[in-house]
Amino acid sequence: MRPAPFTRNTLTRTTAVIGLLASLLLTLPAQAETTRYNQISLRAEAQQAINNDTLSVVLYAEEQHADPATLAERISQRVNQALDTAREVEGVQVASGSRRSHPVYDDKRKNIVAWRERAEIRLESNDFATLSILTGELLTDLSLSGMQFSLSPAARQASEDALLADAIDAFRQRADLVTEQLGGSGYQIVSLNLQTQSAGPHYPRAATMMRAEADSVTPDLEAGEASVSVHADGVIEVEL
Repeated sequence: MRPAPFTRNTLTRTTAVIGLLASLLLTLPAQAETTRYNQISLRAEAQQAINNDTLSVVLYAEEQHADPATLAERISQRVNQALDTAREVEGVQVASGSRRSHPVYDDKRKNIVAWRERAEIRLESNDFATLSILTGELLTDLSLSGMQFSLSPAARQASEDALLADAIDAFRQRADLVTEQLGGSGYQIVSLNLQTQSAGPHYPRAATMMRAEADSVTPDLEAGEASVSVHADGVIEVEL
């Protein structure tokens, strides 16, 4: 069979096909992404120990009485008096804490014989001496639930900001060391992630948390230190 004659329409269809193929090629990336080699993951850390600058104290009043209304009134009087005393001390933040009551049953767990109620107040200050003296005064009527040292948000932020530059410098030093050991001429930072971390609050020893049974007691406090650190995790690409 003789081939079909080459006509103008055939030329037009051929040109259209070529144009379609060209357009498909143009939709591909102009330059395929080069596979990245010689990538090294690194981790560096900058750490600092800083003195805790905040003291938090939790005091509570707790009683038991057969009449719940009388019990609530007595607890409120004790707590309100302590709050009024604390509010007069400059530099101490005062807040009411949790308050709860529950029934007390007889030996057979059938009849309610009394009610027991507990209410807390929370004190916080950067002035350890002032809060320590106030705590000693309030311990004549209240009990000490706990004391906790911590780092204030402002002090933690200032420490983290100072450590950021140190962490980046430590990362660069390790990157230089790795590049030199691999015989590279340089490196590029592909990614870098900075994370901050701080240790939990320091708790005083149990002896400072004992209730004052008679005279006012001022606990001997040791604030201790908090550990603040910045981690630099990243990936570099060594130029060989």
